[in-house]
Amino acid sequence: MLIELSCPNGQTVLLLNTETASVTQPVTDSDSHFLAWTEYGGSVALRVDSLGDPRIVRLNVDTLQTEVIPIPGLTYDLAAQPYTYQFSFTTSGGLGHGSEMYLAKHDGQIVQSLYADPYHYLSFASWSPKATQITFIKIPDNQTPFTVGELWVMGEDGSNPRKLADADAGHGYAANWSPDGKRIAFVARENPEDERADQSSEALISNIYLVEVESGALAQVTHLEQGRVETPFWSPDGNTLAFHAVINDRMEVRIADLTTGEIHTLITESICCPAWMRK
Repeated sequence: MLIELSCPNGQTVLLLNTETASVTQPVTDSDSHFLAWTEYGGSVALRVDSLGDPRIVRLNVDTLQTEVIPIPGLTYDLAAQPYTYQFSFTTSGGLGHGSEMYLAKHDGQIVQSLYADPYHYLSFASWSPKATQITFIKIPDNQTPFTVGELWVMGEDGSNPRKLADADAGHGYAANWSPDGKRIAFVARENPEDERADQSSEALISNIYLVEVESGALAQVTHLEQGRVETPFWSPDGNTLAFHAVINDRMEVRIADLTTGEIHTLITESICCPAWMRK
């Protein structure tokens, strides 16, 4: 398991061995930032030395050795394609330059352009379970910290890009595919007209929605009138969503049964950050 800490000298990634509980810091000479696990879990992609000589490296979790991946050091988003050693990555030249998404083959030796947008950051790219489509969130390329973005989907080669829905942007809430690849769960902002919510997450009101990828049909899962929800996570059978909610400054984890529509709090104590374990 990887843990990313915010330290005085920059972000630092720690590697936790869940069997022995030992913790190591694989990159010690500069800052390090987690990007993504590789498809088969034996290594992880990191961005290191962001303020000096930014580069993307692959860390072998067994040997703790790193090797440079020959893609731009300004890469800020990376996602492994299922069943292959290929991955998507997104770069930007900074505020006002938009962003570009690419597909990397042969360890980044071959790069194929997938999509570019001069007015948005393309963020939280995620491959469908069968690796035939990619979803991502468009975040407006401006200085507003939190705003309304757009949830998009396109083919594995960048074909047929289309908007699915408006989505919250700037908070870091990723959208997630259902296990069968037919639906996507995401967070939508309910008070886009409230300028306070553009600057502070405390003013945000948000809910979880589902969108049918084929038809674009929307279904609302939660119905908060105050407070906010964060990234929803699917159960392996696709019948349940677990998510973290903040209501009246209190954190809690809730479970939404998608077959009955019932939602309940998992634990009464203040708690956050659910994750499913597969056996």
